[in-house]
Amino acid sequence: MKKAILLSTLLILSTLLSACSTIVQGVAAVTSVATMSNDRRSAGTILDDKTLYLRINNIVEEDVMLDDAHINFMIYDGVVLMTGEAPSQDAKTRLVAQLKAKALNMKQLVNEVVVMPSSSYLSRAKDNLISLQVEVLFQDQEVFHPTHIRVLTERKTVYLMGAVTKREAENATNQAAKAKNVGKVVRLFSYLSKRPASEIERDNLKLAEDEKRAALEAKKAELAAAQAALQEQIDTLN
Repeated sequence: MKKAILLSTLLILSTLLSACSTIVQGVAAVTSVATMSNDRRSAGTILDDKTLYLRINNIVEEDVMLDDAHINFMIYDGVVLMTGEAPSQDAKTRLVAQLKAKALNMKQLVNEVVVMPSSSYLSRAKDNLISLQVEVLFQDQEVFHPTHIRVLTERKTVYLMGAVTKREAENATNQAAKAKNVGKVVRLFSYLSKRPASEIERDNLKLAEDEKRAALEAKKAELAAAQAALQEQIDTLN
């Protein structure tokens, strides 16, 4: 029930945002609520990625040749995924050249833009819905933290980015493929040999705290039962 409510709320938000979006839009930019404590990037890298996103946004918005384009970006650790539609091959080539010349902090550009008319707002809303479904599915598993993976959908293709282990990547791919109307899932991960030690330590501490809390609750219940039994005996003797 909670997942259904969350999905409905996010869908309404997504639809409203799609109706007034600029040329550069993306589910990652709209629905990213990642917390610093769970993000596997450093605070400096997170700031660099946000700054790079704003810089790329400005590059596209200031270029009149791209007025008829519909471009989405998703960035993780300096790697830029670019999706959407360009009105011509010249516009697509110009876009790439502009980014390489002006987005100096970009480590890599993954170009998934196609030359075709811009997608409709209905198509974009459906893509946003797919991304939101994927994010809800990520909330309902325990292999990785949902903030470790970013999601963007373009014409029913789901793109996943983040720093993950192979086990986490497989699980994320399988979860994403469960979303309704997904055409395919593309992984753009950077792979970790194992989970960071700090995460394991944090999880172990949380587990210990949970076990301690459960033991305390059990002891309180035991004492309450004993107290009730004694009170019953006293009441009987009286």
